[in-house]
Amino acid sequence: MTALHRELVIADPGQMAALAHEVAGSLTAGDVILLTGELGAGKTTFTRGLGHALGVRGAVTSPTFVLARTHPRLDAAQPPLVHVDAYRLSSAVELDDLDIDFDRSIVVIEWGAGLVEELTDSWLSITIDRPRGASDDSDAEGPDDEEPIEPRRVTIDGVGPRWQ
Repeated sequence: MTALHRELVIADPGQMAALAHEVAGSLTAGDVILLTGELGAGKTTFTRGLGHALGVRGAVTSPTFVLARTHPRLDAAQPPLVHVDAYRLSSAVELDDLDIDFDRSIVVIEWGAGLVEELTDSWLSITIDRPRGASDDSDAEGPDDEEPIEPRRVTIDGVGPRWQ
């Protein structure tokens, strides 16, 4: 059996949310998603769509200033979504110190490459590549404060026994 691998192009935020809904259908307690992509790539858009699909209470926002946010589900019997921003963490020990219940949650970790590997033997790696340079065009149509919507290349890889 081979590991999960998909490559696709996502045209806009609506399609990113649709992808998150699709991924949500395969998630259970104990699953970890590693989200990789530069600033503005769509990591939080994906996580917001995931939260919507999982039926979490309240809005999913970036946990940049709190490191981790737990989003309980409307159905309290279902595992919560934990959204982690590991940008300012320098080691897996610091991530572990956040005291996240990995076994009973669905955990999304942004900026966690090099950290998540020490905490679990299986994760879903989602890399979002944003085109570079297109929004720097001074002749682009649209208001100056509005960036054009650009397609993203998304690569999904299942790592470890859970995704074989």
